[in-house]
Amino acid sequence: MTSPVLNAPAPDQLAGPSAPAPKALPPPVTRFAGAVTARGRRLVGLAAILVFWQIGASQGWLGVSTPPPTRVWTAGVELISTGELQHHLAASLARVAKGLAIGLTAGLVLGLAAGLVKLFEDLVDAPIQALRMLPHLALVPVFIIWFGIDETAKIALITIGPIFPLYLNVFHGIRSVDERFVESARSCGVQGFGLIRQVILPGALPQILVGLRQALGIGWLSLVVAEQTATTSGIGFLVTDAKEFLRTDVVFVVLVVYALLGLATDLFVRALERHALAWRRGLTAR
Repeated sequence: MTSPVLNAPAPDQLAGPSAPAPKALPPPVTRFAGAVTARGRRLVGLAAILVFWQIGASQGWLGVSTPPPTRVWTAGVELISTGELQHHLAASLARVAKGLAIGLTAGLVLGLAAGLVKLFEDLVDAPIQALRMLPHLALVPVFIIWFGIDETAKIALITIGPIFPLYLNVFHGIRSVDERFVESARSCGVQGFGLIRQVILPGALPQILVGLRQALGIGWLSLVVAEQTATTSGIGFLVTDAKEFLRTDVVFVVLVVYALLGLATDLFVRALERHALAWRRGLTAR
């Protein structure tokens, strides 16, 4: 007969499966180094473009009239020292602020109305889809006929572009909210504006922010075209004036300013996404 002592379970078996040891948090120095490395990786692409631009312009690969970044930097410092760049940049920012304020508000309101109310969808969606197919940058002559050559035509062109991407993303963001969440909220007594604020808008917010990023990009693109016609101020006018005097370095200064403005607005929306969507656990690239 086997001894019961020999068949007794080991002490570690009596204690049950051991829990995995908690992972130690990296020290602050390591976390800081990781953050710096991530930011450095984001600058690699921009640095590569600058290096290629410098080499290509110096070797003539980009054409004999393309200035290297060093000349563009010198021209930019000159424009800043005379105050010319600040003057034209302030005029452009005022135009794009007015146009985006109207266009983003219109796109958001139309998207909310069509997404939440079937009657508004029937009234609004078909005209919006038809107008969306028109190349809005080609409407410059039409706006000049309607509004003249003053600021109204330029602001109208900047206004019309951002409406459509924001409308589409707001509309589809609302319609993509899971109906089961809505029904669960209703069963808990959430109705009316509370249902929209607590369930529908949070569910649609990721798509809305994507539309905002697209709309802001189209707003800057519209500003470029708007300031090429019958204007005496703005960075678009600076390009036209520099082209007349064959100042390609000034032209590239303005192109860099446009790129930096677009990058700044995109980073702003991405920061807004991280703050507003902190509750969402999405896939993280590794």
